[in-house]
Amino acid sequence: MSLWQEVLAENPLIAILRGLDPGRAIDVADVLVDCGFRIIEVPLNSPEPLRSIETIAGKHGDRVIVGAGTVLSAGDVSDVVGAGGSIIVAPDMNPEVGGRALSLEVPWCPGVLTPTEAFGALRLGASVLKLFPAELVSPQAIAALRAVLPQDALLAAVGGITPETMRPYHAAGADSFGLGSALFKPTYELDELRQRAAAFVKTYAELKR
Repeated sequence: MSLWQEVLAENPLIAILRGLDPGRAIDVADVLVDCGFRIIEVPLNSPEPLRSIETIAGKHGDRVIVGAGTVLSAGDVSDVVGAGGSIIVAPDMNPEVGGRALSLEVPWCPGVLTPTEAFGALRLGASVLKLFPAELVSPQAIAALRAVLPQDALLAAVGGITPETMRPYHAAGADSFGLGSALFKPTYELDELRQRAAAFVKTYAELKR
C-alpha cells in the first residue's frame, strides 16, 4: 500500500494552512500530526510557502502527505514537487496543472463545481475532486453528482466546512473535507489549533462508524 492509499484509508481530511508563517511551520504541523491529520496543504499565496512545505516534508514526509494549494500553473507544480511536496491542490480545473502533476507522479486535486468539470477532471487523471466552494454546493447536489460519477471517484468538500456541517455532506457522498479557517488561521495559538484539530478528527471518526 502506498502512503497515499494509507492516508486516504486512515484520515483523508485536508488541513489548509493559508497564511502559515514558515517560522511556525513545524510547530503547527506537529500539532496537526499529533491530532491525527495525514494531509497538510500550504496554499501558495502564503508567506514563503515552498519553505514551509520543505520544512514540514523534511520532518513528516514519511508518514504525512504534504503539498500546496492554490496551484495555478505548471511551473508552480514543478516548484512544489522540487520543495518536497507530494500533492497538488488547485481552485480550478486547469489541464496544464493536472498534466504536470501527473507527469511528476503526484496526486492532483482540482477544484470543480459542475458535472462537466468533474468528468473532465477525472478523464485527465484527477485523484480527488475538490468540490469548491462547498457553500455553493448543497448536500443534495453532491448526492446527485455522486449518483452519476464512478463509484471510486473521491469527492472532497472544501470551503466553509465546520465539524457541524460535515455530517450532511458526508451522508450525501463526500469522502473528504478540506478545512480552512475553521481549523487554522495564522492568529490561532497552538492550544486553540489543537482543540480545533481534535474536534474535526473526532467528528470524522464518528462519521466513519
